[in-house]
Amino acid sequence: METAFTPFASFGGGLAIGLGAVLLMLGLGRILGATGIMSGLVFAENRAEFGWRAAMVVGMILAPGLIFAMTGTTPEVNVPVSPAMIAIGGVVVGLGASLGSGCTSGHGVCGLSRLSVRSLVAVPTFMATAAITVFLIRHVFGG
Repeated sequence: METAFTPFASFGGGLAIGLGAVLLMLGLGRILGATGIMSGLVFAENRAEFGWRAAMVVGMILAPGLIFAMTGTTPEVNVPVSPAMIAIGGVVVGLGASLGSGCTSGHGVCGLSRLSVRSLVAVPTFMATAAITVFLIRHVFGG
């Protein structure tokens, strides 16, 4: 299994995410956490927040089309698991984000920059769990 690092695309993506996080915080005083945004859209408690949450999700969905319009190519995506495994993974990630009071984007991008103690604990936990998972899948289970 090969992993390709794309420094320019990665840097551009990081800049876009950071800019989006800053603009959302400055404009609405809200934290850019994808799971929280989606959860607030699906389980809306405040109708006033529906518009910006819907715009954010629509933007995430339309972004690949924008990349294609600008570059004429789309990123190659190879998902070597079944749709059922993707659904199970989504449920597990959702449960983890719920238990962790936020997702990797909320804690890693916004929480760390605000020096949130919860995020300072959550992010190393995410990273260690990811490293262990990759090691197990690649070297123990032979995936």
